[in-house]
Amino acid sequence: MSMAKDKMVSALSEQEIEEIEAEISHLPNRSAAAIDALKIVQSHRRWISDESLSAIADLLQMSTAELDGIATFYSLIFRQPVGEKVIMVCDSVSCFLMDGEKVGESVKKKLGIEYGETTSDGKYTLLPVTCLGDCDHAPAMMIGDEEHHDLKPETVGKLFDDASKRSGDDAS
Repeated sequence: MSMAKDKMVSALSEQEIEEIEAEISHLPNRSAAAIDALKIVQSHRRWISDESLSAIADLLQMSTAELDGIATFYSLIFRQPVGEKVIMVCDSVSCFLMDGEKVGESVKKKLGIEYGETTSDGKYTLLPVTCLGDCDHAPAMMIGDEEHHDLKPETVGKLFDDASKRSGDDAS
């Protein structure tokens, strides 16, 4: 095994490499799999480290700078560690007009963190997001993969309490 291949294998798991290679096989060139490759690694690790980014770039035969440009362009590719669940509060015009800012403040208060922070137990990371595409049901947010809409600042706490009961943890 070459030194470059050894470096790649140590930074990416065999499973990640296999999944990325499977995506590449359906595309006209290796670099066309950039976003899919980032999403694959993130699905295993929750974020993309510099080491992982470099290994993905090597696998896709593109520069690290080019791949980093793609990764940092997309708000759902995380280049820093995040909690087990990422909470994205929409701050678009529609959500803002429907008290989305107050919803965000309620989430911050409930979790005891600000935007861009992770709870001390590592369970939640809170991020603003430009739009969730749910303008007709504003304000909206996502907790992990679950979308919540038509939110009211006073009901945010119950939302987290209900989620905690379902998963058996404590969101307060």
